[in-house]
Amino acid sequence: MKHNFLKSTLLAGICAITVSACSSGTGSGTAGDSTAADTSSKTEIKPSGAAPDWGKSIKPEMQAVIEKLGSYGDKPIESLSPVEARKNHTPTDAVMDLVAEKNIPIPAPQVDTVGKDLALNGGNIHVRIYKPKVGNGPFPVIVYYHGGGFVIANLDVYNASAQALAEQVGAVVVSVAYRLAPENKFPTAHNDAFAAYEWVVKNAMSIKGDAKKIAVVGESAGGNLAANVSIMARDKKITLPLHQVLVYPIAQSDMNTESYVKYAAAKPLNKPMMAWFTKHYLNTMTEAKDPRISLINANLKGLPPTTIITAEIDPLNSDGKMLEEKFSAAGVKVDSKNYDGVTHEFFGMAIIVPQAKDAQGYAASQLKKAFQ
Repeated sequence: MKHNFLKSTLLAGICAITVSACSSGTGSGTAGDSTAADTSSKTEIKPSGAAPDWGKSIKPEMQAVIEKLGSYGDKPIESLSPVEARKNHTPTDAVMDLVAEKNIPIPAPQVDTVGKDLALNGGNIHVRIYKPKVGNGPFPVIVYYHGGGFVIANLDVYNASAQALAEQVGAVVVSVAYRLAPENKFPTAHNDAFAAYEWVVKNAMSIKGDAKKIAVVGESAGGNLAANVSIMARDKKITLPLHQVLVYPIAQSDMNTESYVKYAAAKPLNKPMMAWFTKHYLNTMTEAKDPRISLINANLKGLPPTTIITAEIDPLNSDGKMLEEKFSAAGVKVDSKNYDGVTHEFFGMAIIVPQAKDAQGYAASQLKKAFQ
């Protein structure tokens, strides 16, 4: 992948710009928050062309990121092998290049990071642990699962999201590099996700964490994994997360929902890519109906309070809404927020995209309330 840890660490450091706004204690997380406005970048980010046909409502900063991503000339992921697709540029690369072009200052990270290999689930699962620089703990713990359709991406690509959560919540974040498909087919990622969570529950003290204050967070495929971890924790009768934040989660397998149809050609995620991810992760297409993939068919009773974040211009937008309805029907307390004018993957783009800064603040506020 045309990306490295130094680059992603710089991007993550940018999140410190928004910490005061996102952790102000208001809990509102609204785009109109005056504190957030005061800390906004003074650098104006503008797109060079007209809004794309697939997203006429796209915000200018979001469009600039998508334009930069398209400027690399990479082949469509759905036309590549998984090995080739992992070499493509990522939305994180686009954000960082815009940051460099606009000379946006990057503050020092407010967390220390360390990598660790866990011998779990019949193999090695790598995790990256983020610890606040200030305080001795024990800190609340967030187990974080990155996106990428179970096939692509890694801890570096989603470093900004994990670090932002650690900084804004004041928590230890354990970001999990579950094994990817097609080298590791379903349900390997799901089992890895739970094995890592179970390790955190048993070893929280060793990472300055509080075993009684654990939450799970995931983006896209990682959102699916986070919800499954809560389900498995309930069924296996181990410590249940206090809260789960699911950011544009994969929640069902019908690719003819309203948002799949409306945003079939969206970027950086489109309908053909979702079909490609599904093909590479599952052993057979019949597994798409498995409740671990189609969460809307799972038993959701007794799960922790849940926050769902969705993006308007995203094939998975309907997934989030459908899952919210299923949680409510199961008696689970659920809060949600949809962000207009942004696409899949926006959550980690706080330095460029105002809606991402707001979404991080909303997620952080929800988690802080759960830990209190």
